[in-house]
Amino acid sequence: MAKENFNSNFETVRERIMKLLQEVENPLTVEEIAAYLGLPPRSTREIYDHLWHIARTINRTSRGRKKLLMIPPQCRKCGYVFKNLNKPRKPSKCPKCKSTWIMPPAFIIK
Repeated sequence: MAKENFNSNFETVRERIMKLLQEVENPLTVEEIAAYLGLPPRSTREIYDHLWHIARTINRTSRGRKKLLMIPPQCRKCGYVFKNLNKPRKPSKCPKCKSTWIMPPAFIIK
């Protein structure tokens, strides 16, 4: 998928993220979303905020037919899966083994 398709001057960042996540075939991490949209790599916190709002918007506007799906973050050392997150984010450390080697969550709209 070409990166140029998601760089519109007339859409907000949130609209561009929604469009991207509806058109991709595989879930994307926040870092991949930033790369597709040409955003700075340090904008991950902002993208996580957008994803939280997108989840609510998609559910409301599609009347439950579409959802923002998240593959939860997972510890690469012990395999612990972070299932009970209130907001989308990448945890800093595993509560089980205390490792910081965490696989980030991935997102898609289906």
